[in-house]
Parts: sequence; C-alpha cells; structure tokens
Amino acid sequence: MKKLILALSVLFSFLWVKAQENLLLSGPMLGYLTMHETMIWLQTKAAATVQIAYYPLDKNGNITDTLWSDKVMTNKNGAFTAHLKLDQIKPDTKYKYDVFINNKKVKLNFPTQFKTKAIWRYRTDPPEFTFASSSGTYINDPKWDRPGKPYGGGYDIYTTIYKKHPDFVLWLGDNVYLRQNEWNSWTGMVYRYTHDRQLKQFQPLLANSFNYAIWDDHDFGPNNSDGSFPFKQISLKVFKLFWANPSYGVDGNPGTTTFFNWNDVDFFLLDNRYYRDPDLMKTDGYKTQLGKAQLEWLKRALVFSNASYKVIVIGGQFLNPAGVYETYTNFGFNKERQAIIDWIYQQKIYNVVFITGDRHHTELDMLKKQGEPTIYDITLSPFNSRPDVQAVNEVNKLRLPGTLVTERNFGLIDVKGPWHNRKMVITVYNVKGKELWTYTIKQEHPQHKSKSKED
Repeated sequence: MKKLILALSVLFSFLWVKAQENLLLSGPMLGYLTMHETMIWLQTKAAATVQIAYYPLDKNGNITDTLWSDKVMTNKNGAFTAHLKLDQIKPDTKYKYDVFINNKKVKLNFPTQFKTKAIWRYRTDPPEFTFASSSGTYINDPKWDRPGKPYGGGYDIYTTIYKKHPDFVLWLGDNVYLRQNEWNSWTGMVYRYTHDRQLKQFQPLLANSFNYAIWDDHDFGPNNSDGSFPFKQISLKVFKLFWANPSYGVDGNPGTTTFFNWNDVDFFLLDNRYYRDPDLMKTDGYKTQLGKAQLEWLKRALVFSNASYKVIVIGGQFLNPAGVYETYTNFGFNKERQAIIDWIYQQKIYNVVFITGDRHHTELDMLKKQGEPTIYDITLSPFNSRPDVQAVNEVNKLRLPGTLVTERNFGLIDVKGPWHNRKMVITVYNVKGKELWTYTIKQEHPQHKSKSKED
C-alpha cells in the first residue's frame, strides 16, 4: 500500500510539473537592458502566477546566488502576458535564469541566459558588440491567409540568427502582419500576436538575446495605414503587451518612440505611423511621418548625443531617392526628409546611420556631400515574409553597388575598434547563414570639433 501511495505521489508530482510547463504559451523573451535592470516577457495559456529566478555566475560558470523577480499574475485582459523586471543585476556579469509558473520551475529545451553590459567609460575602450536586424515577419496561418502560395516561409532564419549569438535583435517593423479580420479589434490583434509569437524557431533567440522593436504599417493596422487609423490606441496597447521596450512615446505624446544606448552607440527608435499624414492626402505644404513633437525630440536628441554612431531606426526607407512605395521621397514627405538632412548638416552631426525596413529587399544607401557628414541608410528586409525583386529596376543613385539582396535575409552588425576610431561592420546573411555581402562604415571625425573632457 505504501508503495502504491508513493507511486501515485510521484505520478501526481510529475503531472503537476508538466501542467506548469503546458501553461507556458510563448517566451521567455529578453526585453530591454540597462546597467541596473532588464525585463523578461512571457505569455501563459491561462491565468497563472509567474516569476523569474536568476543566478549570477562567476568566471568559471558557477552559480553564486539566487535572485528573484516579483511575482506577476497573468490575466485575460492582459492577453495572459507578463513583464517581469529583474532589478538586482550587476554590470559585466553572466546570468542564467528560470521561469516559474505557480511556484514550479518550467523545464525548457533550450538555454536561458544573458550577459549584462560592462561599465567602460574612463576605464577601457568601448567593448565590441553585435546585433542582428531585419523586418517583415510573416507567420503563415492558413485559416486567415490570402489564397495561393504562402506569403511566409524560411522560419529557420531565426535559428540561424540564434546561432550567431547577437547581443540583441532590432525588429524593424511588420513584426506581425495583421489580417483583414484582425486590425479593427482588440481580440483580432491579440490573436495575431499570440499566434505568431508561438513559433518554435523564435523561442531560443528571444530567450538569449535582448529585443527592441518598432512597428510599421502591418503591425500598426492595415497596409499603408497612417495617423487616421481609428484603432491606433488599441494597436499601441497590444504592442506594449507583446514587446518590452524601455519606454513608449516622447514628451507626453503616445507612440512607440523610444531610445536606448549600447556602449558607445545611441539608438533612436521612431514611430512613423501614429502621427503620419495619409499617403494620398494632397497638399502644397508640408507633410509629416513623425509629427511635430517626435521630430523636434529627434533633432534635439541628435545634437545632444556624443555617441560614436547615432542610429536612427524607422520603418520605411529614408535616403532612397526613387520616390516609390512608402519611401520618404514619395507621397509628398520629401520636405520632412530634407529638413532632417539639413539639420544633420547644419548642426554638423557626424556618424548618423539609419536602419530601415519595409521594402522586402535589402540594400545600403549612402548620401555623401563634400564638406558635410556622410549619412547612411541600411535597409534590411525581409526576415521571412515574401521577398520582392522590383527594386532591381529602381533608379537609386545612392545605393552602393553589390548591396541589393532580393531573398530572405538579415543583417549582423558588429561595432568594434578603439575609442574614437570605431568601425560598424555590416554583414548580410541569407536564411541558411550564407554571407551575401559585407561593408564597413568607419567613424568620421570633424576637424573643427574638439573632444569633450568626458571623452
């Protein structure tokens, strides 16, 4: 009898543990990282209490302590998502972590670990770091997809990126594709994010690299949607539930605009949808993609930045002069584009690099004018939505030869080299990890500017 009771106890214990594992729907995902905290996101299948245990490691990989996040209760109104803050981290330290659901550890079939950034100023050269980036994530869903050949594919690209071990991933918009039945309701939007985030190839990458995201039209609303979209407040709320950016909006204005710094590089993540004028609106005056408040914030923030590179992240192409699709030079937005370029020139802001998506192809554009800072635009697309070959016929004099890619791809960007002599090395890979091209952007130095005391 005792043996039977013991066997039943073991069985019930096993079933209980499996039940907790089955409650985890997707994640964990590493969100933003600062010197003192990071955020981990996850989603459960039903209401549950979730918590993260995290363990600092010594140089030999041994656990030295056990730390805990606060407990969070997932609920239906929050799409059963949780944002768990880890606020006891230390710089330049490796951590392992575990997910606990209803006080039971969840067993995962991939590692869960991260490394924090080092304090380097006044001590060493800036550390080298690597990030991956692209746009256009389409997860097939036959029940709701357009007829014909599936629009998505090549999911192994996320496994390929994971194996490159980037410090973080920049998601450049169209991170989900809201279908016609989804973009006009909370329920529809939550369904799309929930469905797509479960992709098995996502999980190891999300759990081991930090993640930052902007949006473009397809994860904001319908194709080519703009600030007139009546459900944009709902869309923003859902975006906040499924990503873990450091902030949302600027100067009290809502949106997905945010900022983060990684070592000696500043990243300005822009929202080109919430305040956007309609593409087809006719006017003899000024049309905006960013809105007045966001544009003024960007201009001031660029002047303030003393980073080695100022990286502006936005959904659509900035430099491309071809005036096609939703490039900044189309639909009457060119005045705002030119105003940003003029500001960079007027204020002598060197080492500005745009990273953009949307176009379903990859290319590197460069605007070089005698006596002015060089401006770059790295367009990366698509992760795994359908590629487009029409760019082959575009008249784009700013595109650097050999950088056009019309297959699924991603960029891996390394920032390295000594302080004040940094290099940004861009390498583009296809789904299988084959190198397609590489290019190095060397840090420019204005002759008339002296280094600050801090530097």
